[in-house]
Amino acid sequence: MIKNILKGIQSYSGVFQLMSKLRLWTYFLVPMIISFVTAIIIGVSAYGWSDNVGRFIAKVWIWDWGKTTFTSFSTIIGAIFILAIGLILYKHIIMALSAPFMSPVSEKIEAHLLGKTSTSHRNTSSAEQLWRGIRLNLRNLVKELLITIPILLLKFIPFVNILSTILLFLVQAYYAGFGNMDYTLERHFKYRESLTFVRKHRGIAIGNGVVFMLFLLIPVIGILIVLPLSVTAASIQTVNLLKEEQRMNTSVNTVSKTL
Repeated sequence: MIKNILKGIQSYSGVFQLMSKLRLWTYFLVPMIISFVTAIIIGVSAYGWSDNVGRFIAKVWIWDWGKTTFTSFSTIIGAIFILAIGLILYKHIIMALSAPFMSPVSEKIEAHLLGKTSTSHRNTSSAEQLWRGIRLNLRNLVKELLITIPILLLKFIPFVNILSTILLFLVQAYYAGFGNMDYTLERHFKYRESLTFVRKHRGIAIGNGVVFMLFLLIPVIGILIVLPLSVTAASIQTVNLLKEEQRMNTSVNTVSKTL
């Protein structure tokens, strides 16, 4: 697992050069706008709701002694809760809406890595790519929330809350990497086949998502470049995995898309 996580992280090496070589930056303009606008909306909402959530949690403490301390602590927990949920919503929204733009970019990277001007794959339209992106990210959103909420509750337990922070980060990283890998997988696998493939290579997904999450810590710039970099890295690693396992789709007609 650790070895695969490191592989996922190492796949970011050279992504800037590849993006420049293939002239991909122009294709990332709309996803970058989607990412920025989504981050602003969720950020403003999170700021406004954190105090409300904190006060709601503080109602659990019915005693007068220690009320102020517990309220302050609850406000911090509330902010963490809102931030965690906000990050989950953010990444799934931008991944779903960016699918029609990221899939053809991933295809161009695949063609470059394979030394071909066209590749054999499932022929899907932009509408189909968008629907798959929405379907996949809604599925991942629900599963991630079901895992995240119990982890957040662990933050009320001293010392255990440190472990819960690490676990929360890894869960978010996994689902971020999951979405990035599917931009390549959607050309070769049907929906459920992709789920099985990513679960098999969850370490790679986590590694890709770790860098994704770390980029979000960089104000403004991180939000703008996180998707282009992570999708490029995920495309490189996913194509390599497909080649290693000889899973490239060769049973359908060759389709060439012009970017």
